[in-house]
Amino acid sequence: MTQEQTYQLLKRTCWIYTQNDVAKHLEVSREEVNRWLNKKVEVPKSYQFLLDSLLPEKPSHYADPDFTFIDLFAGIGGIRRGFERQGGKCVFTSEWDKFAQRTYAANHYMTIDEFITGDITQIPPSNVPDHDVLLAGFPCQPFSIAGVSKKNSLGRLHGFECKTQGTLFFNVAKIIGTKRPAAFLLENVKNLKGHDKGNTFKVIMETLDELGYDGITARIIDGQHFVPQHRERIFIVGFRRDTGFTWNDLELPVDGPRMATILEPENTVEKKYVLSQKLWSYLKNYAAKHKAKGNGFGYGLVGPDSVARTLSARYYKDGSEILIDRGGRKNPRRLTPLECSRLMGYVKPNESNFKIPVSDMQAYKQFGNSVVAPVVEEIARIMKPHIIANIKLLDKDDSQLRFVG
Repeated sequence: MTQEQTYQLLKRTCWIYTQNDVAKHLEVSREEVNRWLNKKVEVPKSYQFLLDSLLPEKPSHYADPDFTFIDLFAGIGGIRRGFERQGGKCVFTSEWDKFAQRTYAANHYMTIDEFITGDITQIPPSNVPDHDVLLAGFPCQPFSIAGVSKKNSLGRLHGFECKTQGTLFFNVAKIIGTKRPAAFLLENVKNLKGHDKGNTFKVIMETLDELGYDGITARIIDGQHFVPQHRERIFIVGFRRDTGFTWNDLELPVDGPRMATILEPENTVEKKYVLSQKLWSYLKNYAAKHKAKGNGFGYGLVGPDSVARTLSARYYKDGSEILIDRGGRKNPRRLTPLECSRLMGYVKPNESNFKIPVSDMQAYKQFGNSVVAPVVEEIARIMKPHIIANIKLLDKDDSQLRFVG
């Protein structure tokens, strides 16, 4: 590795983590790291291995992937994770949030000269690399129940009429139309199907059909089959050629796990996650007020045998949708970010190998906006044979180019 490559390696690690964290890992002072970054002195080659250990390893199958894919509106990589584990190689990533970019880069392999693209609306579709599968969890707020209610109360437009987010689906459609991948997977909130009396979903499906894709089908899947969280999301799948894909091939465990499988031992949880008396009193009074009015608004108290409500991006505010019952007269607590990573299926119970290089607030937002990772992996599993079949069919068609490598 050249000195310039070592320098770029240092820049990457200091972009993901703080200089203090990098210095601690290398067992040097922050001032020394700063001198290296400012090129006042060269980075000693002896630190290359330690720097490299902060970044994800290259998946072994990347030398000969079964298929390639792009990851749009990538978040922290929940959709990528599933397809990568089924033998796919990511050749392009787009995510505009700088904090999500850091978490994504901390957990997914990228070459030193590879960066996450920001605003996809600024990238001409022709500049997107060729790929076999397009993955996109396009922004869901304009189609979500909460998002629609908020915009209605403010007198704002939503859905496809929302010029800031609703039309981002059309950027996805343009890329599909330009690059003609063998298959695609789109993800959104459950309410997408019923938004605007079904017209929004109808337009999406018609648009995809007009692009010349067969076997376009959608399924709402609840994450509680794989994690102790009720989280319904809609997934739309399409292929260039109909090869008999069916959702009936999904293997969804009947009895999913419970909260006990993701919780840390209570004596290891920091006190900062326990609700203050002021906040706990407020949440109880708020719940009592709405209960008296016949509304269902209130906090969600869960124990070891529970399945939690849906984790939302607003969880950092008060944690009200998922509060851990600590028993007796003890105030409940929030989930820790590590527990959130387990609740979303990024790591298995008792594991802690998902790196979280951002603040708790940002971590809560990221997990609240994410997909349940094992749900996507199961979808990728049943899609894979049809992806491969489409690749073979399209290889025979001189008008359809394909890229792997």
